[in-house]
Order: sequence, then C-alpha cells, then structure tokens
Amino acid sequence: MQRQRLSRELSKMTNSPPQGICVFPKDDKLNVFEAKLTGPEDTPYKDGIFSLEILVPEKYPFAPPSIKFTTKIYHPNIDDNGRICLDLIKMPPAGNWKPTIGLEGLLIAVRMLLETPNADDPLMADIAEEFKNYNEDYIKKAKMFTEKYAR
Repeated sequence: MQRQRLSRELSKMTNSPPQGICVFPKDDKLNVFEAKLTGPEDTPYKDGIFSLEILVPEKYPFAPPSIKFTTKIYHPNIDDNGRICLDLIKMPPAGNWKPTIGLEGLLIAVRMLLETPNADDPLMADIAEEFKNYNEDYIKKAKMFTEKYAR
C-alpha cells in the first residue's frame, strides 16, 4: 500500500504541483525524497530555494514522514540541523499527524510555516525572542541566510 500511495501522491504533485513546491524520489524504493520549496512572497525567504529531505517510514501513511531542511535557514521553528518544530510531523497525542495529510499537505504546511513562524512554540528560543521583540533584526538575518544559503 505504501508504494502505491506514494506513487499516486508523487504523480499528483508532478501533474499539478502545489505553489512553490516540487518533490522527487531519491531512490527506487520510494522511501527517500527530496523537496524544493521557494520562499513565499512578502517574507525574508522570498527568492530563496530551500531543499528538504523526506524519509518515509515503513508504516506510512499511519506514521508521519521524517522531514528536515538541508538548506540552512534562520527561523524560530527550524534548528541548525534542519529539524522542524511542526505538530503535523508528530504522532498524537504530542502531534497532529493523520494519514489523510500526505506529503503534499505536509510540504504545504512547512511552506506556510515560512510565512507565519510560530514563535510561541519555538525550536530556537533565541530566534523566537528576536522575532517577537526585535523583528527588524530577525528579518535582516533571515534575508542574509536566504541570500547566502538558499540560492
């Protein structure tokens, strides 16, 4: 079931890609994917192209994929190792993963996180503090990281 479902999801995203997102398999087994996200307009990530690695577990879609940024990014919900703090990639009760979400929904949520960081549930407390209290500094640093690493 996993291979069939992943093949359908990949086909759908290839034929009708979500805005700013592309994804492709990195192996024949369909358990490692690479995704590219473009930085949303009106954000410090605009014009950036960010790479992510997606590892799909055996139990997918009943267990969420593991997803991380491989492009360095300055963001309160993404740490230096690319790990992402997002409820959708955690199993209940700590998270909100549901089998109906799929790769497309997950990648859309990650891209939306770039538009609207959640500074109240940060992975990087210092960046969250800066986002809340010194937003101009945060924007300047996020733009600098985007220009340096996401081109």
